[in-house]
Amino acid sequence: MSLVLAAITPHPPILIPTIGKDNLYKINATVKALEKMEQELYAAKPDTIVIISPHGVVLLDAFLINLADRYHSDFGQFGDFSTSLEFKPNLSLIEGLRMQAQAADTILTVASEPKLDHGATVPLYYLTKHLQDVSLVPISYSLLDFATHIKFGEILKDEIYKTNDRVALIASGDLAHKLNKDSPAGYDPQAKVFDEKLIELLKNKDLEGILKLDHALIEAAGECGLRSILILLGVIKNTNYTPEVLSYESPFGVGYLTVQFHLQ
Repeated sequence: MSLVLAAITPHPPILIPTIGKDNLYKINATVKALEKMEQELYAAKPDTIVIISPHGVVLLDAFLINLADRYHSDFGQFGDFSTSLEFKPNLSLIEGLRMQAQAADTILTVASEPKLDHGATVPLYYLTKHLQDVSLVPISYSLLDFATHIKFGEILKDEIYKTNDRVALIASGDLAHKLNKDSPAGYDPQAKVFDEKLIELLKNKDLEGILKLDHALIEAAGECGLRSILILLGVIKNTNYTPEVLSYESPFGVGYLTVQFHLQ
């Protein structure tokens, strides 16, 4: 039927109140941004959420789509054994995407993993609070070149617009992981340069500029979200949209970016 919302979200487990606890205030801008997006998503009334996560199975030469009878997730690995989520799959969209990718000579592997990774679960915790019956299509990007991620996004767009569902698209990913000396991946001064440049290019809708980003700069940043973002940009590249940066912050040395793309 249509794409009703497209967005970039971060996924630090500390966003979950039972995990972040007294530190949650340090990422309050991200919390507020996700709460605002949740309201927008609820108003958009999606039937299905397609979520692209960096923390599923990432293959060298193929994209991966997760098909299970039901998806479930919890935060036990982070010390929270009480919070859990459950979703049903959109079987027709998954099968359509598989066939569409095959016809376009793009390698798409189907796996079955009922448990969702935190890259999907953290944003879904916020965004589905009032969407109890929404279906899910979990996707993992590949290590193929950036242009192929754009192509895959175009394939995904074609399938989204064939379905009778109202679809929301979420690109989950954190930006640079090396923004200060307390960063979990160490410090690199180029990390800040990467985040600032990528945000500027997103604001300017400069897809070619993103595709031409220096690979040494990307490597120095230690990001995990760029390929998720590229798939999303492939979906919306020929549509009329306005990007709105809802928040950006990095209190723990990792860049957390929240963007909503307002679709015309």
